[in-house]
Amino acid sequence: MLAQLRNQIAYLAGNQSWVLQVFIILLVMLIAGYIQRRAFQKFLTGAQRTRTPWDDAVINALQRPLTWLIWGLGLLLALQILSAETDLVLTSALDPVRDLSVIGLLVWFLLRLIRAIEVNILDPDMDTGEALDETTWGALSKLLRAAVFITAGLVVLQTMGISISGVLAFGGVGGIAVGFAARDLLANFFGGAMIYMDKPFRVGDWIRSPDREIEGTVEHIGWRLTRIRTFDQRPLYIPNSLFATIALENPSRMINRRIYETLGIRYDDASVLPGILAGVRTMLKEHPEIDTGKTLMVNFNAFAPSSLDFFVYTFTKTTDWVRFHEIKEEVLLKINDIIVAEGAQAAFPTSTVHIANLAAEQPSLDSLTG
Repeated sequence: MLAQLRNQIAYLAGNQSWVLQVFIILLVMLIAGYIQRRAFQKFLTGAQRTRTPWDDAVINALQRPLTWLIWGLGLLLALQILSAETDLVLTSALDPVRDLSVIGLLVWFLLRLIRAIEVNILDPDMDTGEALDETTWGALSKLLRAAVFITAGLVVLQTMGISISGVLAFGGVGGIAVGFAARDLLANFFGGAMIYMDKPFRVGDWIRSPDREIEGTVEHIGWRLTRIRTFDQRPLYIPNSLFATIALENPSRMINRRIYETLGIRYDDASVLPGILAGVRTMLKEHPEIDTGKTLMVNFNAFAPSSLDFFVYTFTKTTDWVRFHEIKEEVLLKINDIIVAEGAQAAFPTSTVHIANLAAEQPSLDSLTG
């Protein structure tokens, strides 16, 4: 009886060893997954203590694809054993599936890495070592994603046995045809590339064009269109190729704002005009919000029809639109106080009518009657 039982156990062990192999593979996968999770938790804790954007990005991007890679390779190996032992027609399909899965996981990792770096690099708490802007990294991330997809597509074709040299040759001929058919699209694409390289503006800048009715805040720079939010809160979509043919101002990059006003006093106050000019110059030079390192001019300008005109030309330190008008208001009110303190008045359009002395010029009645 015992001999028969030993023979049955030996038979099962000899013929069902693949079950044990599959079990061992699944067990190894569980252990490897556990070790991988614990290791990545420690790595991530250490990376979060630094202010560099690269280590956090690599660890966060690698964790999930690596988990899928461990399970995927284990399951494929188990399927190979199952196929070999049960005569299932899976062996021929497993190799391409394995190769495509590895390519897919690699692409997933690279896309996650690009996204993580893009987020970290724009985080003000990260130490990037240089001033970086959202526009530049947005363009760079799009180029990197495009390169990943194109490269992955070529590798997949090569893995499937399709010659990529023929594909590239066909793409060259087809590219010429597409280029003629999509000239505007290509023009907008290269226009967007010029915006990213020359950087005439970036997201958040206030821009305007004296050639076209374009003015507002840049919200998004795409490869085909740039979206601008006008000051009445309407979205304005502009093809990128247009920026190569128009003049464009970027007031967001001004270093000062200018106060340029012409004021006038009455002709009756001509004697106090020098004192008014001197007082205004002194007030501007002592004003804490006026940039005295820039041009500062207060000069008598013209004999106007109803006034003696002088102009004020100076620059504020601030470029903020709201603060600038507060400073300008304060300066104009102080100029008015100086005019009043000198005993003068601001001029306004007047007309003086001179009436001749008719009584003196009228001939006497005696002379007329003779």
